[in-house]
Formats: sequence, C-alpha cells, structure tokens
Amino acid sequence: MFGTFMPDALRDAALAQVQAWVRDRFNLGTDTVVMVTELPCALPGCPPLETVIAFWIGAEVRHHYKVFKPARQVQLDDLPPYWMKDALAVPPDWACDCC
Repeated sequence: MFGTFMPDALRDAALAQVQAWVRDRFNLGTDTVVMVTELPCALPGCPPLETVIAFWIGAEVRHHYKVFKPARQVQLDDLPPYWMKDALAVPPDWACDCC
C-alpha cells in the first residue's frame, strides 16, 4: 500500500501543525472547516507527494491551494500571506482534474 495512506504519527503531527498554521495565518475560527492532506501525484514534473490545503468560509466559499512537498517538509513560510486569502477562493462551479 502507498505510504501516504498508512498510519504515521509524524505525518499526522505535521498535518495538524499545518492546519494550525492555516487557522492562524488566515484568522479562521474553530467553526471553519480546514482540511489538510497529502496526496500522491503521478503527473510529469509533479513531486511524489504534495500537501493540499482547503478551507471553507461560509457554506459555499471554498479556498484551496497546494504546497508541492510532503506535509513533514512544509514550513510556515510556504503558506500564502494573509492578504492572498480572497485570491484562494474558487467559484462554486469550478472543477479540476488534479484535486
């Protein structure tokens, strides 16, 4: 089985740390859904594992972005600055094959 789907305490701790950074960076309350996960990527030029981050403000406004490295390697400086928050929003009808 691919390693990203196996239980791993260090990975889980890294995902939780990134989630906490996202909440802090974008001033998101505990009632805001924040998802941080690692996904494999098989596209040419793509890293083997990338960290995908998404959060929802309100019922319909989804924000998301990727960090092109595993969660254990993500640093606070890899997150977009606060002022880019609105630019991370995607329209409700937006679809993508990659995530």
